Amino acid sequence: MTSILIIDDDDILRNRLEKSFQKRSFDVHSVEGVGAATDKIKKLQPDYAVIDLKMPDGSGLDILDVFRDHSPETKTVVLTGYGSIANAVEAVKLGAAEYLTKPADADQILLALGLGNDTPKSEIQTASLAEAQWEHIQRVLSDCKGNITEAARRLDIPRRTLQRKLKKMAP
Repeated sequence: MTSILIIDDDDILRNRLEKSFQKRSFDVHSVEGVGAATDKIKKLQPDYAVIDLKMPDGSGLDILDVFRDHSPETKTVVLTGYGSIANAVEAVKLGAAEYLTKPADADQILLALGLGNDTPKSEIQTASLAEAQWEHIQRVLSDCKGNITEAARRLDIPRRTLQRKLKKMAP
């Protein structure tokens, strides 16, 4: 049976993915942090892995190092709610097969791992950089309860720049 390891601190997403992969006849294992993942990788050496980028106890990029050292045959996909080109490039350099922004479902993950339907990868719709940036800004703004000054600080951009982006990109 093909094994897959899900590493994510979001209980809801992790449980949803577990059920989806079990329905697809995978031997599913899951953990919620970097520390637990390290032990599980060494013992299990799964065929596939889904890794959250940001967790309270570390980074998914650290986990990619563990895979490289202890289970180099494992094909990995990195998930993140905060997509950036720099993180995507770093993840791929460290051995990730693909980098997806959340929310991602089991079908998208399987496609990224090369296990999905027969749709060529070139036909898969992915968000443009502008769309990903807009989603990220909206997420941060929501986390700040609409406070533009705080959102600009968290995004590390000038307040006026954020205001211009919001005005320009508004639907």
